[in-house]
Amino acid sequence: MANRLAQQTSPYLLQHQHNPVDWYPWGPEALETAARLDRPILLSIGYSACHWCHVMERESFEDPATAAHMNAHFVNVKVDREERPDLDELYMRALQAFTGGHGGWPMTVFLTPQGSPFFCGTYFPPTPRQGMPSFRQVMDHARRLYHDGKADLAEVTSEMRRYLDASGRLPGPAPEVGNDWLERVARAAAAEHDPARGGFGQAPKFPPHGTLAVLLAHHHRTGDRQSLAMATGTLDAMARGGMYDQLGGGFARYSVDDAWRVPHFEKMLYDNAQLLAVYTDAWVLTGKPLYERVVRETVDFLLRELRDPRGGFWSALDADSEGVEGRYYAWTPAQVATALQDTPVADRAAQVCALLGVTEEGTFEHGSSVLRLERPLDTLPGDQQALLRQALPALARARDLRTRPGTDDKVITAWNALAISALARAAAAFDEEPWFEAAATAAAFLLEQVTVDGRLMRTWKASADGGRAHLPAYADDHAFLVQALVDLYQANFDESWLRDANRLCDRMLALFWDDDAGGLFYTGHDAEPLVSRSKHMMGGAEPAANGVAALAMLRLAALSDRPELRDRAELVVRCYRPLLEQAPRALGAEALAAAWLAGPSLEIGLVGPFHRQDTVALLDVVRRRFLPFSVVAVVEPG
Repeated sequence: MANRLAQQTSPYLLQHQHNPVDWYPWGPEALETAARLDRPILLSIGYSACHWCHVMERESFEDPATAAHMNAHFVNVKVDREERPDLDELYMRALQAFTGGHGGWPMTVFLTPQGSPFFCGTYFPPTPRQGMPSFRQVMDHARRLYHDGKADLAEVTSEMRRYLDASGRLPGPAPEVGNDWLERVARAAAAEHDPARGGFGQAPKFPPHGTLAVLLAHHHRTGDRQSLAMATGTLDAMARGGMYDQLGGGFARYSVDDAWRVPHFEKMLYDNAQLLAVYTDAWVLTGKPLYERVVRETVDFLLRELRDPRGGFWSALDADSEGVEGRYYAWTPAQVATALQDTPVADRAAQVCALLGVTEEGTFEHGSSVLRLERPLDTLPGDQQALLRQALPALARARDLRTRPGTDDKVITAWNALAISALARAAAAFDEEPWFEAAATAAAFLLEQVTVDGRLMRTWKASADGGRAHLPAYADDHAFLVQALVDLYQANFDESWLRDANRLCDRMLALFWDDDAGGLFYTGHDAEPLVSRSKHMMGGAEPAANGVAALAMLRLAALSDRPELRDRAELVVRCYRPLLEQAPRALGAEALAAAWLAGPSLEIGLVGPFHRQDTVALLDVVRRRFLPFSVVAVVEPG
């Protein structure tokens, strides 16, 4: 029998609809039930492409005995972190406070009926192993904490609420913006840079979208060659490595090792959108053929595998297929040979394996390897380049016969906005009208289908009756979409995009702006109250709403002659200034906004009919240059 999750729109929640666990979605019913029964809430947060979320489901949530224990002693709540990033961020900060900074998914949080966390963890196995307690032991410990020590429980939850309130705020604004933001981020990047393998820090290595954008801007402003080398070295390494899908385009979530050999295989819309934008900028700056290949193949991946027929973009491809992580993507030498057997290069399978890093021992699991270019394609001898140009399509055709990973087919507004920005910028740089049309269609879809009674919503999911928009949108949904609408205007200069951007920006400020301290709260003034209201300060896998909002408001201020938006952007950046000491590499959009404020920036006006040959020729001159601190307007004479 299906449980309460059967009525939800999230693919992740629907994956759990037949668990024997008596799951509730987050909402008043779960909180009221916990209060009435005087039971703690067992909150489990994950997402559909998460490998360890699937593992914990198979081991624990599908087990009748474990489910019976959960049902007897807890009110069990399942949350999709992508639908409810407000809950995910709030309780992730609690988890990291309990664990000394560690986090991850699935997230397991025990709450009072009022929503206050008192014990947290991530994945727990069904039996004790490798120093981890079993899930049953953890549940029993949480029960004892809740029922046997009410005074201690009250003290812990009170202290945690104070911590959540304090850690979710922006600092007070600094007196000045300062003109050293790009330099500070570049210096922090240099201290962590891996010159041999690209990237920053140790394994696992995540795609450093924001840092790369700042490094390119720092090079543009200062001519610093080290910044350019760090950026291009990392872009090269990611594009050649296993994190990039050499057959189908697009990037996996991150590399589990420091040499970019083995990825965590889930493919997320937000990663691919941000990387598409950075590779586009890097191509404009350098003209490297590798970057053009990545841009074109990543756009093809987005349009082929993540585009909803109605125009929006789906969220992710799973890491697993047939219950095994990476099975769809990994190869053995025998599988390569079989895929090439009916091609003109069948007798060169061993050479193909050598060029793509496929070995008998394997670089992944069970003797399999993840495809990677052992050397950059454009540095190979001509015969080897020709060999790969024949072999790669044959391998792709063979892979298409395998069981595909699952698709999370919900449309998330913020992630779609990132994709719209990237597609619009790539369309302008490469003069590809179909890419612009895809971006414009997605934007119209968000403004028309994912907006209910004038309120932008967080998600949309197809259904038998057409589709359902769900949950009021957050600050990042609004900020990213304002930025995307500006990028659409910069791509084709239709003033309707600019009007939509200004209208949505005003709505964003009305819903989220903190009139007392400045900056955007993450949830709207019309949202349900949680135990703490955060401003989602720091960027990570996605940029922070406040940083993107500041950058978007600066662009709108220049394009629309709205100095009050510049003033708000400056206040946001001054609030972030104290954080520049703590975590400069987490401040990508914020550093770009600060550099815009510090100047110089450009306002470029082209007067002439947009489709006249001489106007287009002037515009091409602009678009062939990397100009990160500029806006462009093309207007009719008069």
